[in-house]
Amino acid sequence: MRIMIAGTGSGCGKTMITCAILSVLKQQNKNVVAFKCGPDYIDPMFHTKATQIETYNLDSVLMGENGVRYSLQKHTQTCDIAVIEGVMGLYDGIGNKSNASTNDLSKVTETPVVLIVDAKGKSLSLCAEIKGFLEFEKNNIVSIIINRITPASYPFYKDMIENQTGVRVIGFMPEMPETRIESRHLGLMTANEISDIQNKIMILAENARKFIDFETFFEIANVTKKNNVPESFLGLQKRDSFVHLYTACDEAFCFHYNDNHLLLENLGATLHFFSPLRDREIPENADGLIFWGGYPELYAADLEKNTALKKNICYHYKRGIPIYAECGGFMYLQESLTDLHGLQYSMLGIIHGHAEMTNRLQNFGYVKLSANDDTMLCRQGETINAHSFHYAKSSYEGNSFTATKMSNGKSYPCIVATRNIFAGYPHIHFFGNKKFAEGLIESCFRYRNELRQQ
Repeated sequence: MRIMIAGTGSGCGKTMITCAILSVLKQQNKNVVAFKCGPDYIDPMFHTKATQIETYNLDSVLMGENGVRYSLQKHTQTCDIAVIEGVMGLYDGIGNKSNASTNDLSKVTETPVVLIVDAKGKSLSLCAEIKGFLEFEKNNIVSIIINRITPASYPFYKDMIENQTGVRVIGFMPEMPETRIESRHLGLMTANEISDIQNKIMILAENARKFIDFETFFEIANVTKKNNVPESFLGLQKRDSFVHLYTACDEAFCFHYNDNHLLLENLGATLHFFSPLRDREIPENADGLIFWGGYPELYAADLEKNTALKKNICYHYKRGIPIYAECGGFMYLQESLTDLHGLQYSMLGIIHGHAEMTNRLQNFGYVKLSANDDTMLCRQGETINAHSFHYAKSSYEGNSFTATKMSNGKSYPCIVATRNIFAGYPHIHFFGNKKFAEGLIESCFRYRNELRQQ
């Protein structure tokens, strides 16, 4: 049983309504799992706050269609219902096409869609908007939830929309200024930064419980089919031994795909989590290090001050430990980081370059990465899809790979890759090419064996 919550565009309220629905389902003692369409990291954090369970990304560009189906199948085996939140507007994909859009993913997974429409300042024009979405392309829209109207006006809107468009309206949400979430350069503030997030979700859930028809909601979700992908999709070799992989995880480094962790564990990694903000050292048994993305620019002063850990990481690096870093992690590996106020902070200095925050996105969008050399993760010529979403630029961004933008074909060099380093701005989902994850784990095993022989 699954359902997709899509929207007419960013800002129409789909994230908050998704969180409200997840919270109600949890209160009803449903075994619920959440997913987010596309490469976004921040919305899944809100899902997790609402459900107290992990949330997974579904992105056919980064994961491939079978990767999407596998993740959906894997994580819904024991659940009562899966709720999938869309990305941007229903048809927004790569460039001016709808491929990789929410609608595309609903068709790949055969999932019915509830469309969120913002009625603020609209009357009959809202029906024209809805009809446009219904008729633009083949889709799985089966019902509507109206956002930002009053209880008194709901019967008017419901009758008007159903009579004019023929699609069911299953509820609404009123305007709730007290639940508004502030944004910053990469999107919404993260859930862990909002002190009253649980109170906001409680208010959202109370309104959803009163104003959304959950009986019809379940009827819609109950018509879905199974997405069958063989368990052998990952094609993993079971190992008799394992490596210790230490992963940065705190307020500064909080962007990761949960399925990446799942895949690394299945390949033979035992994951340990540490904080570059607070921890003083990484244990001697470390066989590899991962620095995912996040907001190091907001915590640069604290990262600079933790000299004990910086020295310890450099100690491991000089011993040859494999290090994987992307986006914020890549910035941390460089010599310095300059924030939006022009203040410069010392970072690790493992990579000879300087990161600087800017006021606009740099090389935004999906890219295909092609290896120019043999690297820690792959051989020359091997490829993987990635997503770039950052405001920083660096004096040296590497040239071990060529990135080709999927929206316009533009190419540029990127990524610093050596025998024990893979670091750059693009974000990678290992389901897109499992050899890259295997390469990381193989490097960790090699490093451990070399240390034993010393």
